[in-house]
Order: sequence, then structure tokens, then C-alpha cells
Amino acid sequence: MSLFSQCFQNPSQMALQSVLGLDLPPQAPSWPLPPPSGRVVPLPFPLSHGTTTLAFRCSHGVVVAADTRASSGNLVSDPSARKVMTLHRHLLATTSGTSADCASWLRLLRCSLRLRQLHGGRQVSVAGAAKLLAFLLRGCRHKDLCVATVLCGWDDGGPALRYVYSDGTCLQGDIFAVGSGSPYAYGVMDGSYRFDLPRDEAFMLARQAVAHAAHRDAYSGGNVDLYHVRPSGWVCVSREDLGQQSAWLIKKTA
Repeated sequence: MSLFSQCFQNPSQMALQSVLGLDLPPQAPSWPLPPPSGRVVPLPFPLSHGTTTLAFRCSHGVVVAADTRASSGNLVSDPSARKVMTLHRHLLATTSGTSADCASWLRLLRCSLRLRQLHGGRQVSVAGAAKLLAFLLRGCRHKDLCVATVLCGWDDGGPALRYVYSDGTCLQGDIFAVGSGSPYAYGVMDGSYRFDLPRDEAFMLARQAVAHAAHRDAYSGGNVDLYHVRPSGWVCVSREDLGQQSAWLIKKTA
């Protein structure tokens, strides 16, 4: 390549070379620069995260509740996030762990369930959906995923719950609480839960459990989203401010 063509391509660089007498690299290095000697540079602060999600079976359906605080370390990144995702008309999923991982894998599950419905002509059961998600996650169990979800739905067997973790664990039960506030939520639900709870009492129990967890757990808070899965499908019952719920609980226990 001639000197004229080089100057025409990058005149400022050639002028700087001629003034300083330096051999500059032909292109600027990419940013960010790779760490020297292959060392991994730690983050300036740990991105801890937490939440409180819960669900339990009753004779009239599945009651699902979750807080709405999304956190990144000591930063509240979103006070009104939605931690309950819809998979189809009769199936919901709670999200706990890394938000991006949960959203990506549950969207993949939603697409897979839709394809299976189109192919087979009927919806996959809650147990089938949980086994499918566990199978997908098990293949990536060494990829540092953080997904903990409760599938809440109504199928031919009635109300159903399945817990699925990112290592492929799949559990069946009547009551689940997931997240950093789950011990406090379990403490409330274990004392009052029963399968034949009336609908209003079940809704109140779910709200109280999330409110207690938000009062004790720094990573839980914001609002409480309440859903109900019934034979006709899921409905969003309410979204209430957890500050008012916590004030009511403090006044009650005082």
C-alpha cells in the first residue's frame, strides 16, 4: 500500500506518527480491555438478590402471591417488578433467582408447551410441564444458572403445584415458598394453612405471609401480587402496597 493511500485512509494517525515519531497501532484496542494474565476482575460489589414468592393448593384452586422488589446488591433496581409469569390460560409460574435466567427459560417453556399443544391437540399437564422444564435445565446445570420456579396450574387432576430448580430438581407438594423471605413466609403459612380454606381466608393468608417476609427480609418489598388459578383459568386478584400490609401487621402484633 502506498504512503498516499495510507494517509488518505487515516490522515490524523499518519500526522501524529510523523510529529511524535511513534509507531501507533493501526486500530484502537477494543474496550473493555482483557484482564492481564487471564485474571478475572471481580465486580465492585456482590450482586446479591432475593425475593418472596409462594403458592399453595386449596379445594377451589391454587393461590399464588409474590412481592415486587427486584434488587441488585444493595440497590433496589425495580420496586414494581412482576414475578408471576403466565404460561397459558391455566398455568402460572413464579420467578426466583436471576431475573434474566427465569424470564428466558420460562419463555422457552411457554413456546414448548404451545408447540406440544398444537401437535397433540391438548394442553400438557402441570406435571408434564414441570418435567419438561427440569429436563431442559438439567442439560445446563453446569452453566451457573439460577432459576427457582413454582408451576401453579389446574389440569385434569385439579389444582397442582410443582417446584423446579436450575439443577433439574422437580418436586410435588401442596405448599411452596421460594426466595430469601421464604422462611418467614413458611412460618406464617404452616400455622394457618389447610386444604379446605375458604377463598377469602386463603387470599388473606397469602397476603399476610408475603407481608411478614417483606417486614423481616431486606430483599423483599414493594407490593404483593395475588393470583388465583381456578378451573376456568387464572385471574389476577389484586396488587397491594406492602407498606400498608406491614403497618397493619405491626399494629396487630404490638
